[in-house]
Amino acid sequence: MLSLYRKIFTTGVLTEDVPRPPLEPEVEAVGVQLKAAIDRRFAGSLAIRQVDAGSCNGCELEIHALNNVYYDIERFGVHFVASPRHADVLLVTGPVSRHMEAALRRTYEAAADPKWVIAAGDCAACGGEFGVSYASCGAVSNVIPVHAVIPGCPPAPAELLRGILGLF
Repeated sequence: MLSLYRKIFTTGVLTEDVPRPPLEPEVEAVGVQLKAAIDRRFAGSLAIRQVDAGSCNGCELEIHALNNVYYDIERFGVHFVASPRHADVLLVTGPVSRHMEAALRRTYEAAADPKWVIAAGDCAACGGEFGVSYASCGAVSNVIPVHAVIPGCPPAPAELLRGILGLF
């Protein structure tokens, strides 16, 4: 054991710091605008409840990317919450399946007033390739009121930031 410590102390540190990749300038610019809007309207903190109403999870992957260390949406004052009762905004993805229709309505009713809803992705905006059928209600606006739409299949994290900013 002592020889191992001696080797460590004589060799020194061999790892290098990993350079952080530069952020996309548009993400930084939109983030600064978003932070200013959140500070004005919400005293520095915006709570979002993300609801998957029957999507393929493509939009969820991009939403999760907002929380990783590269985009770090929390530095702009945005955080995701587990309950609609704590949320300022509902971020809904996917076409609303018939099985999720009642759950989405209950989630909307549980959210505190004033309520804002963002439909994220083409499926949430217009039903996408699923449309209205025996298994799908189609767009989120067919079930609950929508205040902003973020197009894309799936929308990139920068587009999601712009869409959240567009709500205000």
